[in-house]
Amino acid sequence: MRRAGRAAGRVLGAPFAKAGRGVRRVTSAHGAGESGLGKLIELHAVNSAGDMLVTVALASTVFFSVPTDEARGRVALYLAITMAPFALLAPVIGPLLDRIPHGRRAAMAAAMLTRALLALTLAGAVVSGSLELYPAALGVLVASKAYGVVRSAVVPRLLPPTFSLVKANSRVTLGGLLATGLAAPLGAGLHQIGPRWPLYGAFALFVVGTFLSFTLPHKVDSAKGEDKALLAADEEHLRRAHGKRPGLRTVGPSVTHALAANAGLRCLSGFLIFFLAFLLREHPFAGQSAAVSLGMVAVAAGLGNALGTAAGAALRGRAPELIVVTVLAAATGVAVTAAVLFGTVLVAALGAVAGAAQALAKLALDALIQRDVPEQVRNSAFARSETLLQMAWVVGGAIGIVLPLHGVVGFAVAAVIVGTAWILTLRGLVTASRHGPAHPRVA
Repeated sequence: MRRAGRAAGRVLGAPFAKAGRGVRRVTSAHGAGESGLGKLIELHAVNSAGDMLVTVALASTVFFSVPTDEARGRVALYLAITMAPFALLAPVIGPLLDRIPHGRRAAMAAAMLTRALLALTLAGAVVSGSLELYPAALGVLVASKAYGVVRSAVVPRLLPPTFSLVKANSRVTLGGLLATGLAAPLGAGLHQIGPRWPLYGAFALFVVGTFLSFTLPHKVDSAKGEDKALLAADEEHLRRAHGKRPGLRTVGPSVTHALAANAGLRCLSGFLIFFLAFLLREHPFAGQSAAVSLGMVAVAAGLGNALGTAAGAALRGRAPELIVVTVLAAATGVAVTAAVLFGTVLVAALGAVAGAAQALAKLALDALIQRDVPEQVRNSAFARSETLLQMAWVVGGAIGIVLPLHGVVGFAVAAVIVGTAWILTLRGLVTASRHGPAHPRVA
């Protein structure tokens, strides 16, 4: 019986073992396995899949279960709730993580374990409708953003010799996107069993992520070589800041202008999500239902985001500043065209281009922060940048909620949002280039 049981186990486990070896070959390619980046890619994939299962479980409580005339208030409440994690992230979590550079793996594991426990709390709340739902959902958001800050700060420590920062960031992000795409239908299937089952799945994934966090190389926690490597740069930053602590405002114009550009694209993203959600519920595409119309735009945006992330992996040594200006110009051109020639194809096209532009611009911003911000305050820099970007997303979403449901008017507003960001970014970088490069190294 024991031999038969072991044989059956080998047969049943063979497909999963084979799939696992295939995933490991992909994530460890081109030196990522030797540097440890492959393990971070796998960890981020588990993280993204868990977050998607939580999103699937909670989606019906925010928007999809209520009529359009009741949804605006509930969505506005959702926007307010999403701001709370960032109110903690910038002034509290970022500086706290700066003070524990030797505990990055433990910090990521703690964020995973926290979400695992909160997923169990949510599993009960989604059925009973108790007030535990909102604080537990808020806790999941806070822990998710804390993980994201540490993950961004860890990437430079795991950089393979042949990788640029943009390429490494894109590899990690693409792994997360692929896992999200696989988790979405899984979550929908689990939801058919019962509303709490996606949260049970998220619990299992976050537990796995807790253990995977400690499989990252020890150099993630080690500061060996950082003091000498960063001393000269830190002195220069401190000198330029006249004694101020180094941060986003002391690293030259590249980071600040890239941050402004990303804020414009994130504002556009928030606007499109909420404006089109309401517009297409009331005025779906010709011959399509509201659900199909929303699905078409969502698929286009998702494909654009995935293509943008994949393109980031192929750009190798391209300057992040050039990437930011180029994608902003592309998004502006498509937004203007969509405002003038409003129609189904252009709506989907803007969703795809906005998704690709946001992905590439964020990869470039992360690379600039990793390149230009001193190690000692890099977590705070990521926290501040994420706070600003989320604020921009909320502002865009709020505009989308209150704007009249008229396609041409809405897309004209979208063109103004992204066009203004492009003009300001281009002018700022051109002005800065006349005074010499802010940083000689290419990410």
